[in-house]
Amino acid sequence: MPTEQMGDYEIEYSGVRVIGGDEWVANVAIFGHSCNPMHRNPVFPSQRVLADQTFADEKSAEKSALQVAHELLEKQETRH
Repeated sequence: MPTEQMGDYEIEYSGVRVIGGDEWVANVAIFGHSCNPMHRNPVFPSQRVLADQTFADEKSAEKSALQVAHELLEKQETRH
């Protein structure tokens, strides 16, 4: 699963094939800082995003998942 670091957050994003289909969906998990290096602190548990959209291929789903993660974190930063 691809990951990206954004500030203090670690983003995991993926394209997941729809069971029994040829479409892909976008999936995201976001982890925050943890004092224990053996434990990740999930601030946005792994879940499907863009629930009303499917994608033709895995790369498109991954790209959209990462974009959603960035938007979520940008909104979070503007609140503080």
